[in-house]
Amino acid sequence: MPAPIRLRELIRTIRTARTQAEEREMIQKECAAIRSSFREEDNTYRCRNVAKLLYMHMLGYPAHFGQLECLKLIASQKFTDKRIGYLGAMLLLDERQDVHLLMTNCIKNDLNHSTQYVQGLALCTLGCMGSSEMCRDLAGEVEKLLKTSNSYLRKKAALCAVHVIRKVPELMEMFLPATKNLLNEKNHGVLHTSVVLLTEMCERSPDMLAHFRKNEKLVPQLVRILKNLIMSGYSPEHDVSGISDPFLQVRILRLLRILGRNDDDSSEAMNDILAQVATNTETSKNVGNAILYETVLTIMDIKSESGLRVLAINILGRFLLNNDKNIRYVALTSLLKTVQTDHNAVQRHRSTIVDCLKDLDVSIKRRAMELSFALVNGNNIRGMMKELLYFLDSCEPEFKADCASGIFLAAEKYAPSKRWHIDTIMRVLTTAGSYVRDDAVPNLIQLITNSVEMHAYTVQRLYKAILGDYSQQPLVQVAAWCIGEYGDLLVSGQCEEEEPIQVTEDEVLDILESVLISNMSTSVTRGYALTAIMKLSTRFTCTVNRIKKVVSIYGSSIDVELQQRAVEYNALFKKYDHMRSALLERMPVMEKVTTNGPTEIVQTNGETDPTPLETKPPPSGPQPTSQANDLLDLLGGNDITPVIPTAPTSKPASAGGELLDLLGDINLTGAPAAAPAPASVPQISQPPFLLDGLSSQPLFNDIATGIPSITAYSKNGLKIEFTFERSNTNPSVTVITIQASNSTELDMTDFVFQAAVPKTFQLQLLSPSSSIVPAFNTGTITQVIKVLNPQKQQLRMRIKLTYNHKGSAMQDLAEVNNFPPQSWQ
Repeated sequence: MPAPIRLRELIRTIRTARTQAEEREMIQKECAAIRSSFREEDNTYRCRNVAKLLYMHMLGYPAHFGQLECLKLIASQKFTDKRIGYLGAMLLLDERQDVHLLMTNCIKNDLNHSTQYVQGLALCTLGCMGSSEMCRDLAGEVEKLLKTSNSYLRKKAALCAVHVIRKVPELMEMFLPATKNLLNEKNHGVLHTSVVLLTEMCERSPDMLAHFRKNEKLVPQLVRILKNLIMSGYSPEHDVSGISDPFLQVRILRLLRILGRNDDDSSEAMNDILAQVATNTETSKNVGNAILYETVLTIMDIKSESGLRVLAINILGRFLLNNDKNIRYVALTSLLKTVQTDHNAVQRHRSTIVDCLKDLDVSIKRRAMELSFALVNGNNIRGMMKELLYFLDSCEPEFKADCASGIFLAAEKYAPSKRWHIDTIMRVLTTAGSYVRDDAVPNLIQLITNSVEMHAYTVQRLYKAILGDYSQQPLVQVAAWCIGEYGDLLVSGQCEEEEPIQVTEDEVLDILESVLISNMSTSVTRGYALTAIMKLSTRFTCTVNRIKKVVSIYGSSIDVELQQRAVEYNALFKKYDHMRSALLERMPVMEKVTTNGPTEIVQTNGETDPTPLETKPPPSGPQPTSQANDLLDLLGGNDITPVIPTAPTSKPASAGGELLDLLGDINLTGAPAAAPAPASVPQISQPPFLLDGLSSQPLFNDIATGIPSITAYSKNGLKIEFTFERSNTNPSVTVITIQASNSTELDMTDFVFQAAVPKTFQLQLLSPSSSIVPAFNTGTITQVIKVLNPQKQQLRMRIKLTYNHKGSAMQDLAEVNNFPPQSWQ
């Protein structure tokens, strides 16, 4: 049989193929020749044939029939055969094939071989594809090689030990004695692999972590090595862009981060060296930036000094000015993680962060938007909203929904005045009305209704905003509602905040009629317009006949909803005209009950005049149903009350109030008082809320931003973090901002967060920023909780989480008892 072609000739031949079919034909022909050679037990050319087979495997062609030939090469005494055999085993074999167990004895023999290069091959193979059975059998040989004086073998043995520990964690203690002298080695390869091994042991075992902190005094050793690296002169063997062994520095910084986390002594021991690394590392090259980034992560994760944390945030601020987009993105992501704990330090870089909103890269733009919203507070609300509104006006459509939602939440939380609040929401609706959440319209209507002194100004602004432009439907809906309610103020020109405009009754009706007939108007918008026209019949005096005619025309509309309204309004004109003025009178100041998922939760998004906070005892009386007691049992005792009771005052309630069915599907809340006629749009009515009035002046105390955040829940990839602020107006009020993140590979949809507290507290949930938790931690859901704690008792909370993930409905209960004392004392 002629000698087979060499690997180099095969590669050259395959590259001459002009089509994929021609390449396949060449491969099939060569595979047939290789099979024939294998069948004939050709030992002379087995190594060459396996090498060609591995090349075909790399091209994507099947090569499984060469597995046993790899084992034969491993058993050979020639180093060239062993090298190709072990390479083939790493490429063609894994734990799923039982064939790999046949290698165990060969690897054991080679681990005890007299030649270091053969031992190195065996270590590489075991560290690459060794199964748990092989690791158990061969761990002893690996541990012996870890103690050898040969640095070439020690570095390979350390990496192999990492694989053994990952496969069989209980073998970790076997390698503990061998780690004692690893960090005294001068060879950088051994140092690097030793740090990787120590990191793996510390991450996998809390006991090992405590042992290395206390008994081995690992931190001083790592600090010594890192200091030598920083202070050492030029070494051509380890120099990368003027920095001595940056790979080892990064590994040491990661291990220091693990050792210093939640440990005061270890953190104090590494503070000085971290400051040296942060100040002495060259930033002109990417290598230096990588080390600085790891240094920042370490400083932020350990219990470092405040000055060091400011230094770390300033490094991230410099990153924001870098031309490299990846570095800017990394800086924004890191600042977003630290903004809650070091708010004031991050605030210093606010202008740079806002400039990133103008970046062309969409990833940087999104991170900058999220960070900008996190930086908003009562002191900078006007300036930040100006920038964010400009961004909303010019950003891509995919940003508009999240940006509009964030502006709504920030304005609700920090609005300096009612006029500013109304102007801001109207600007959002004018700019991105098609992208706002469904509750934006009723929220703004509620805000306008509660701002009695702003009625004339608001209706005039809205009237001018929709003149000839009906493209933003939510804005048109709010304008129609306000014109219907306050049309008489518009016509009379009573606006004091700006120059009044001269509008006649007929001009007002012209606008509403044009909304009715516009092709851009949705069915809901037409309903608002028709109801507004009907309301004007009691506010205008000269146009009642015109209004009757418009209403009668729509009595035969093909839109069933519109037709029903028109028929009912016609009946008011004909049969019940004596009741019309009473039924269509101006809406009272209103609050709302919003349905949040399966449970009704009180959400007050409006703003009232600042008033002292009072605690009113609930009326006594028998509990109307036994379901409330069932709910208390579910929550774990009769001292738990969910969100603030919102039942009408005419109904009796027990000491817990009419409990909302927080953790079930039972609605214990009485329905809101029904509107007198369909003309009342929207139907929102509810008693005044206990925590109203807190957001009409700067709400949070800058001193209170130092309250540490906590992780309230972390399971199945879902993480809930609580951050805290205290109210300026009433120290008994704690404002908790929850941030939900998702580390899995799929989004979590229909996310609902619910909470309950003991009955000595009162709790209010505001609207969440979204119902979808994005995958891979690419975004968060935020939601604000206000807790009234007049007796300054230790805070406890039960939470319920429901969401859909991977096609399944998920539900979980948890109890949060680790609130920091600063949040309730």
